[in-house]
Amino acid sequence: MVSFRSASTGSTTSETSIARFAEEELLKAGRRAEAFNQYALLANQANTHIATFRAVAKKYPELAKDNLLNHLIASTPGEPGKWFATAKTLKLYEQATRLAWASPCDPKTLNRAARDHLKTQPDFAMQCALASLHWMSMGHGFELTGLDVLEAHRFAIEAAAVTQQARTSIEQVLASDGPMVAWMQRSLGTVR
Repeated sequence: MVSFRSASTGSTTSETSIARFAEEELLKAGRRAEAFNQYALLANQANTHIATFRAVAKKYPELAKDNLLNHLIASTPGEPGKWFATAKTLKLYEQATRLAWASPCDPKTLNRAARDHLKTQPDFAMQCALASLHWMSMGHGFELTGLDVLEAHRFAIEAAAVTQQARTSIEQVLASDGPMVAWMQRSLGTVR
């Protein structure tokens, strides 16, 4: 199996062309499993994770979207969080939640997901907001502001309808020893 990483970083145009040709010939011969296992990732590599997923899914409609996503996630060891947006877009909310917590996800992406799903998927929205707070507390994110902290906090509270679970989780994050916790406490006006 070609990994997503090698398909996206180490392949040359000729390798990609060969993979596309080989995949096409195997598909014509009815050898779908072999085509998928040996060439699908390299042959269908796109600029984004969701575009890669869609390209592979289009050629292999017999694969369940959750199984295909699991296969793609496995092809990027150590980077499951990069597939969060794909899982969310596919409405695989439980899987997206696991991915949001599995490895660093961009807090702004998590905040947008929380905002967009407050009404339709409140449990998912709450988990996104809590994961956002967690990753911010650990120093992940790009050009974060106090507003990002406030939004994640507000979305968690709104999504949970002020349940004790959200309050406890937020208090745990704000009481942790993450490198950015003091900054987050100042942003929320809760310096201890």
